[in-house]
Amino acid sequence: MSASTSGPAGTMTCDDSSTFCGLVKNITLAIGTFIGQKMDLLYLGWVWSLVFPVLLVIVVLPFVILLLLYVSAFLLYVFQRRQNLYNILHESLEHRDPWAGGRYLISLIWDAHGYIWHGYEVRGLENLPERGRCLIIYYHGAIPIDIYYLVARTILVKGRLIHCVGDRFLEKVPGWKVILEAFDITAGTINSCIKTLSEDHIVSISPGGVREAQFSDHNYQLLWGNRTGYAKVALGANAPIVPVFTENIREAFRVVSWPQRLWVMLYEKLRFPCAPIYGGFPVKLRTHLGKPIYPKAGETPEELAERIQEALAVLIRENQRLPGRILRALVARAYEFPKQN
Repeated sequence: MSASTSGPAGTMTCDDSSTFCGLVKNITLAIGTFIGQKMDLLYLGWVWSLVFPVLLVIVVLPFVILLLLYVSAFLLYVFQRRQNLYNILHESLEHRDPWAGGRYLISLIWDAHGYIWHGYEVRGLENLPERGRCLIIYYHGAIPIDIYYLVARTILVKGRLIHCVGDRFLEKVPGWKVILEAFDITAGTINSCIKTLSEDHIVSISPGGVREAQFSDHNYQLLWGNRTGYAKVALGANAPIVPVFTENIREAFRVVSWPQRLWVMLYEKLRFPCAPIYGGFPVKLRTHLGKPIYPKAGETPEELAERIQEALAVLIRENQRLPGRILRALVARAYEFPKQN
């Protein structure tokens, strides 16, 4: 027989009792959960009230002060050169060179960034002529930020523009056309480079190019293969060659090398740098310009290319501790390590 579900009036049946008890239990659990959540929130609020002043004093305020100091240093750096900036801008308005003022202003910004973030220095800038032709041959870092700094420093100090030869993919990057035009960055052919040098300009070429940028590493190998186009340019224009290398450039930005076979395959197929790049570390950067190399009468492109490559390899050996280390490059901001033999 089933349990009775009815009873005398005014009395509670068994089923009524269990339903009421379940309701009370559910209400009690809900209230308990609500109070527990509120207590958790109160506890977290109490913990945050203790931690926030510590974070504010130890992290936030010092960071804001440091940022303001760097902004102040940058503004004063630009203000220091205000007269030159005014003169160059005035020349631009007279249409003597419509890009001169913009280049000078951009150069101030890049030079200030290099000075503040990397303690950027140039040694051997006197090896670039005050006037006349010159061919710069340089080692290509993962990102050639050192060449940006060198171009800026040369504009500010010598008042000369370095005409850079860049990879063709730069022309396809949205928004970069105006930069390429203002700084005369072109893909460049042997004939066009000879023509530019013949007009007594400075031209820079990295024989390793994107391949060296993507697949060299902190051992600073030159990946030039059998390329001799740069030597043909120097011979064709009878221009002195200045080898250029920047200390710790591979420690500022690095390439994710694994899986290297995949990156090589993609590069060979697309002719586009696909390997991811990371970094931006505030390491010490110091650009070294070697003594000019002069083409010899009757010298072949292969012979001149060998001399140039050896000169740059020597520049790397003399000025870079191998293999490169990010921590050591950071410490170099305050301490200059002795050069290794």
